[in-house]
Amino acid sequence: MAHFTHHSEENYLKTLFKLEDRQDKKVNNTALAKALNLNPATVLEMVRKLTERKLLQLRPDKSIRLTETGKKKALLTIRKHRLWEVFLVEKMNYKWNEVHELAEQLEHIESDDLVDRLDKFLGSPSFDPHGDPIPDKNGKIKPNLSVPLSDCVAGKNYTVINLIDTSDAFLQFLGKLNILPGIKIKLLEKLEYDSSFSVEVQKKTVQFSEKVAKNILVQST
Repeated sequence: MAHFTHHSEENYLKTLFKLEDRQDKKVNNTALAKALNLNPATVLEMVRKLTERKLLQLRPDKSIRLTETGKKKALLTIRKHRLWEVFLVEKMNYKWNEVHELAEQLEHIESDDLVDRLDKFLGSPSFDPHGDPIPDKNGKIKPNLSVPLSDCVAGKNYTVINLIDTSDAFLQFLGKLNILPGIKIKLLEKLEYDSSFSVEVQKKTVQFSEKVAKNILVQST
């Protein structure tokens, strides 16, 4: 039971870190419950426990923030997850859309020595297969300066940096379009009629929805 609770706590901290990292607005219990796909009452009880352990801070306006201790613990879980994804893709020949669920299980291994050996074995990679930065063993992570393609200006060139949605279906879809981290693209047009996007990828023009564009993070080139 204690082992399960440990996994659950790490999932809460990891999810809250990602919400804080991707949103300008404050994160509340409802947003966290939605992200975890859990009942708000269940989430509130765990939030109280994590607050008592000084991993979270529950503010007077009912918003939730990670403490520095909580943030470091979340980043170390993310580090394990992303290193395992690299291992599964590079050494076990899994496809990039097949590794998320496996890494979700492997990220809860508690051996720091094993994680350090895994990092060394992989050559201390900086990014996972989806373009997300891998925190170092001290819980430090490179700032994410990428922006959603949906916020970009038509007629300009961009490099795909990473992805918000890493679900199997989304990664398969992007794979068919050859839109991967590191690929250079040109945003040709935002179509007002159906809010779709027209993009040039390796001299081919592809079109997709605004929902897709919001989940592709890019930097200007």
